[in-house]
Amino acid sequence: MADPTLSRLSSLLLEDSVDLSWQRAFYEDMHAHPELSHQEERTAGRILEQLSKYDCELVTGIGGHGIVAIFRNGDGPTALMRADFDALPVAEETGVPFAATNGAMHACGHDIHTTALLGACAILDAHRDAWHGTFLALFQPAEESSMGAKYMIADGLTQRVPTPDVCFGQHVMPGPAGQVQSTAGPILAGCDSLRIRITGRSAHASMPHEAIDPSYVAAMVVTRLQAIVGREVPPHDFFVISVGELHSGDKNNIIPGSAELVLNTRYYKPELAERVYASLERMVRAECEASGCPAEPTFEYFAHGEVTDNDASTHETVRSAFDAVFADLSVSATPSTVSEDFCYLPQAWGVPYNFWFIGSTPENLLDNPPVNHQSIFLPDYEPTMRSATHAGAAAVLSFLGR
Repeated sequence: MADPTLSRLSSLLLEDSVDLSWQRAFYEDMHAHPELSHQEERTAGRILEQLSKYDCELVTGIGGHGIVAIFRNGDGPTALMRADFDALPVAEETGVPFAATNGAMHACGHDIHTTALLGACAILDAHRDAWHGTFLALFQPAEESSMGAKYMIADGLTQRVPTPDVCFGQHVMPGPAGQVQSTAGPILAGCDSLRIRITGRSAHASMPHEAIDPSYVAAMVVTRLQAIVGREVPPHDFFVISVGELHSGDKNNIIPGSAELVLNTRYYKPELAERVYASLERMVRAECEASGCPAEPTFEYFAHGEVTDNDASTHETVRSAFDAVFADLSVSATPSTVSEDFCYLPQAWGVPYNFWFIGSTPENLLDNPPVNHQSIFLPDYEPTMRSATHAGAAAVLSFLGR
């Protein structure tokens, strides 16, 4: 027998009784005027302009340009839905009439996220008879710097708005446009960056015997990094080490005195990351010792990102709502190897959360889909926006619905 609550939820979202025609113009305006992390003043203003049309309280300027809209509707639970709204330093090459021309770009779909959450606000505001409790719409700046959520928390977020019982987030990704992809457990990877400094001894390039060549040591480190993954990480586990930067010397006839590597890692198990880092430091020290480096290498860890690990019970509730609303478009997600700062928000309150993906690839590009952060990344608007808007509303209503 069908769950009557889910049947009502499906009917409410599919009846299209709320006018969302404004979304396209809002989305195209936001897409055409991207603003980089920590610089999103215009974007925040446009969000506030749209929120002013709803019956909600506004808390603004949280951690920079952060905004929370509070929709109160009697006694009941509290659910939070988050959207990010910063852009990337990418020159757009989509060729659409509303393409950005300022050297920045919404190449990660944050314009979709923001417009969709505003649409979910419109739905919940118009259908207060269908839910009770408190709905928090959180608009977060500076996701791309990995600092936006942290700055909002540091600026008193948890004291300035009601405490949610559950938090939600979503992200557009490659995949059939309009598909809603969800899973329990890890869905986004954890990450770290690591700066390694190696000290050698400089000399003329014609006299290598007088030098301790840090470039050679760095090259051996790069080679051995993949041996850690290939020989110390269990084959059934996931771990990636990438060398993003390697700096050594600035003159063709001088063996330099130092070298620097900057690494990036991705993983689903934090305990595995700790074991890998111990092996990595052991290996780097051993290479420096083997070459007779005059000083110990140094290690600086930064840009940490937590694993986004969906609560199983919360996922079960949300997935039931997605199945009811989206039918065959609701599918199981394959965890992504990218990282996000969303989970810092529910962690600040100590509450469960669920994060999912929205497929955004036009049908004619499915064989070779553009991916997030590319200059040609552009979601197929209609199915992507519809699913992102309704998925946000469905998740919130699955907890607040009467």
